Amino acid sequence: MIRIEGLTKQFNGITAVENLELEIRPGEVFGFLGPNGAGKTTTLRMLSALINPTSGTAWVAGYRLGEDDQALRRNVGILTEAPGLYDRLSAERNLSFFAHLYGIDDVDGRVERYLKLLGLWERRSEPVGTFSRGMRQKLAIARAMLHEPSVLFLDEPTTGLDPEAARLIREFIEGLSGEGRTIILNTHNLDEADRLCDRIGVLNTRLLALDTPTALRREVFGRKVVFHLANLRPQFEATVAKFPFVEAVESKDAKLLVTLDDPEAHNPTLVSALVNAGAQVRFVGEIRRSLEDVYLHLVSNGGTEPERGNET
Repeated sequence: MIRIEGLTKQFNGITAVENLELEIRPGEVFGFLGPNGAGKTTTLRMLSALINPTSGTAWVAGYRLGEDDQALRRNVGILTEAPGLYDRLSAERNLSFFAHLYGIDDVDGRVERYLKLLGLWERRSEPVGTFSRGMRQKLAIARAMLHEPSVLFLDEPTTGLDPEAARLIREFIEGLSGEGRTIILNTHNLDEADRLCDRIGVLNTRLLALDTPTALRREVFGRKVVFHLANLRPQFEATVAKFPFVEAVESKDAKLLVTLDDPEAHNPTLVSALVNAGAQVRFVGEIRRSLEDVYLHLVSNGGTEPERGNET
């Protein structure tokens, strides 16, 4: 659905996005994470043909950037960080105006559908200038969806929203994904990215990492299992360390902390070995690294991996 080749953007000699190479699959919810100034918004504006790249190209919804820009814009929807709405017009008239620009046949029906989907139907006749931040954001998403594009770009869709409004937006995004639409999401909300995105790209001018949230945790930190023991003896560490699938072992209080790649497959073997060595295993747990841990590490270290054996 989206193929990006060497996409680069410079402003007055300063590189905002550097040599971006990426493929985003049809029906995927893809998230860009990165600090302010990392190039996330610039990337979305290039992919939606709002600004031209300095070099490189991309194919979006079957159209090549720079060659089929008008057709590309007709087939994508975009929510910008500061969506311009007409404050003196009602919600209904705002959407009707843009529906006519898109050439939609059943304007009234389409406007009603999206106002109802986003919980704004009862407020349809009120001027948008009286709306809360959350209501305006929902209306802007409705506007981006009016022509029912195959690709949707969302730039910080839940920033500044109260929990109830943010949840409605997340549920709406999940519903769109279920319809097979491709969604590209810029967000600083790491929990939101973790829940919504099939894959994540960590961007800081260049792409630092790309994978599913679960795989990024494993790639950066591995998986660490904690064996809680009633009696910790020196030989227990050696008992565990001898297995080839164990990457690292350390003792701490009455616990063994074991780094390995597939706990579900190997935990039973380790438990049996410890019991045979005289250990009393009280229970087994796993240290869960958050997506925030992964993100902060990648941004701070330029995408390099940590020394797993030195984790505590």
